[in-house]
Amino acid sequence: MPAFTRLIESDLFYSFRNSPVAIGASLVALLLIGGAAFAPWVAPHNPFDLASLDLMNSFIPPIWSEGGNPSFLLGTDDQGRDVLSTILYGSRISLLVGLASVLLAMLLGVALGLLSGYAGGRLDAFIMRVADIQLSFPAILIALLIDGVARALLPREAHNEFLALGVLIGSIGLANWFQYARTVRGSTLVEKNKEYVQAARVIGVPPFATMLRHVLPNVTGPVLVIGTINVATAIITEATLSFLGVGVPPTTPSLGTMINTGNNFLYSGEWWLVIFPGTALVLLCMSVNLIGDWLRDALNPKLR
Repeated sequence: MPAFTRLIESDLFYSFRNSPVAIGASLVALLLIGGAAFAPWVAPHNPFDLASLDLMNSFIPPIWSEGGNPSFLLGTDDQGRDVLSTILYGSRISLLVGLASVLLAMLLGVALGLLSGYAGGRLDAFIMRVADIQLSFPAILIALLIDGVARALLPREAHNEFLALGVLIGSIGLANWFQYARTVRGSTLVEKNKEYVQAARVIGVPPFATMLRHVLPNVTGPVLVIGTINVATAIITEATLSFLGVGVPPTTPSLGTMINTGNNFLYSGEWWLVIFPGTALVLLCMSVNLIGDWLRDALNPKLR
């Protein structure tokens, strides 16, 4: 178990176990992510099983309220679906979109930032000007634009749940790539002038191999921090787009669609349809942000 021993004895793990905030945030994130990942086994009901839904069970309040039902701990929605089960299944969609869009943005941004910083010249100027232009617009507006253009170009009969998820992931990812590109470019400009890169050039290592083998491993530290924090941003963006009705289809439970649906019944007294999905969204994003803040401090050599 040498790898496990090195992990336990590493500075990163020492910083983690001495940070109560990081431990608490990790526990909350692990609980929410675990509940979403194992939703088919831990959820009391299956909100996708139409045969088990009963409109007579709609708008049942939480169990501690008057008229509550022990079978529905957090109450039910307008379709008679259990709110707790829908949150667990909806978190899967939100996490899938958040993680996949961050991975797409990371791959695109790191590739363009590495190429821009290492090649320089007109290519560097072009990529950075595109990033500057995109930086001047809010990410949510760019995601809305990309999502709208993609839906307009695709035939109507091709619109389905999987295509909607793909468009949503692509729009959020393409709206956030520039953060990684600018960070990686700055680190690459520093690394490419160091002795080990100059030595690789002298012995005839091709530029592409030099970027991948020597420069890339030394610029990934800040990328991991940005990626961790951007997971929460991507989840909020997905929830915002779904709330506006341009995200996943309304029939697909996600935290954004649940808040959108519950907002229609908020003033009629069914407060739990908004409060509980909103609370799950806040806890998930806050825990991920706190983990990202801890990781940023733990990987900063100036704070050691």
